Amino acid sequence: MQELEKLLKIMSDLRNPDGGCPWDIKQSFKSIAAYTVEEAYEVADAIERNDMDNLKNELGDLLFQVVFHAQMASEKNQFDFTDVVQEINDKLVRRHPHVFADDNTSDEEQLNHDWEIHKKKERALKSQADKTQSDENQSISYLDGIASTMPALRWSEKIQKRASHHGFDWDDIQPVFDKVNEEIGELKVEIDIEDNKERIADEMGDILFASVNLARHVGVNPEQALRNANRKFISRFEVVEQLMQEDGKQMENCSVEVLLEYWQKAKKIIHRRGAEGTE
Repeated sequence: MQELEKLLKIMSDLRNPDGGCPWDIKQSFKSIAAYTVEEAYEVADAIERNDMDNLKNELGDLLFQVVFHAQMASEKNQFDFTDVVQEINDKLVRRHPHVFADDNTSDEEQLNHDWEIHKKKERALKSQADKTQSDENQSISYLDGIASTMPALRWSEKIQKRASHHGFDWDDIQPVFDKVNEEIGELKVEIDIEDNKERIADEMGDILFASVNLARHVGVNPEQALRNANRKFISRFEVVEQLMQEDGKQMENCSVEVLLEYWQKAKKIIHRRGAEGTE
């Protein structure tokens, strides 16, 4: 707690108009929002690389962002760091009655179901509060409150999960496959039309949205799946570069057929390395 109090004091000093840091003083919620997101990504990257020393450092950076936002809010008499901590404490206790109350549920599936029920109740209360503060004719949507600033794949997944929790979903996976194929067919039609970039982009978006839905139905995190695919492509591409360098060839001067041959060689090499690593 002493270290946390020290951090809060450092943040206060940095924002002090009398002798503080000019850069920190001029910041606002909006100006540091991008840094907050960036720090969260760096935490995730350290976890993916299993770099615990770096994770410790990145978690500190992310904590600093929380303290930064809380300090700015405190200056406006809106809330402070203690309020932030109290808010999450209350939420965790409220959403875990099986730990902090008399609910003895231990089944994981039931716990997930109860978790969503608690969140629905909280959203309903918030929506009702929002409605009383806004135009009474303005309707409240089940999808309200989902942050549109999160990565697009994650945003799609959150939208679909929220809709599913209210019964707007397919019961089995076959219609999901059918929808993906349907969207691909519609894209093919639009591609055959000249000067049709807007419609092509629209259909491409539908394919991605449908693909996220497919990932959700098979229990795969689409954001993580794409990150893994990115890393896999990078590792294979780097092997291709190495092989071509050894053969004295330039990628730009090779045909697609030649490049595919190197790609297949790279896949075999990486597969062999993986097999050797498991022995």
